[in-house]
Amino acid sequence: MIQSMTGFGKHTLLLPSKKITIELKSLNSKNLDLNARMPSAYREKELLMRKTIADSLVRGKIDFGLYVEMTGVETSSEINEAVVLKYMGQLKSIADGDSIKLMEMALRMPDALKVEKEDIDEAEYKKIEEVLKVALKELNTFRSEEGMVLEKDFLQRITTIKDLLEEVSQMDPGRIDTIRERLEKAVVDLKTEVDQNRFEQELIYYLEKYDITEEKVRLLNHLDYFFKTLKSADSNGKKLGFISQEIGREINTIGSKANYAPMQQIVVQMKDELEKVKEQLLNVL
Repeated sequence: MIQSMTGFGKHTLLLPSKKITIELKSLNSKNLDLNARMPSAYREKELLMRKTIADSLVRGKIDFGLYVEMTGVETSSEINEAVVLKYMGQLKSIADGDSIKLMEMALRMPDALKVEKEDIDEAEYKKIEEVLKVALKELNTFRSEEGMVLEKDFLQRITTIKDLLEEVSQMDPGRIDTIRERLEKAVVDLKTEVDQNRFEQELIYYLEKYDITEEKVRLLNHLDYFFKTLKSADSNGKKLGFISQEIGREINTIGSKANYAPMQQIVVQMKDELEKVKEQLLNVL
């Protein structure tokens, strides 16, 4: 079963003096690209939280946010006077302004407020870790639901390519006859005597160049392998991407060998379906 790399998870932890909210957003990326935002007091646990996230999500562009809202008096915030004054001085050097306005702006800057209680104990972190795992579970559920939608689309498009390949197979004998007639007519139009045996040998040579039997067999095998990989237990977007490249290679070869307008039109339809598959595969885990 495939998973999308797009997902969202959010969960909140209520403590006696604070409310901690964890948010996770995921988008597609070739590798794991994790961006973390959290108060400085929680940075000591950042590596542990990053590992927990990486173990669960594997791949994708991940935005992780840990937000703290103080609700109790025992950990009330106070102004970091030295930092605020420094901000005000820097702002005033950029543009003149009223002191009250400058202070309002300075108070919005990082570290303008300091909290009396800065350390987090192990009991609190254990609860945060539990909340993080719940948010990760929500995000993975989201990814699985999105993956089901993608899987349905892939099945439909790969089935369409398989049906078009069947049309190509049915058309192939007539295509060869048309090419043969075209070459024979070209010789007749030359109005010159030719060695019939030599002509037959040359004709067989050219018809072999236009033969697409091997390409049809390989393409069918690649399509069946795509179906099999799509139904495997693990989501493997990279592997599906490699298979789609092989599918594209065989379709292109059939198109270049076709030398027959009706077949080339079918090849264009196959390419169109495959291109849509490739676009969607970029979002598969």
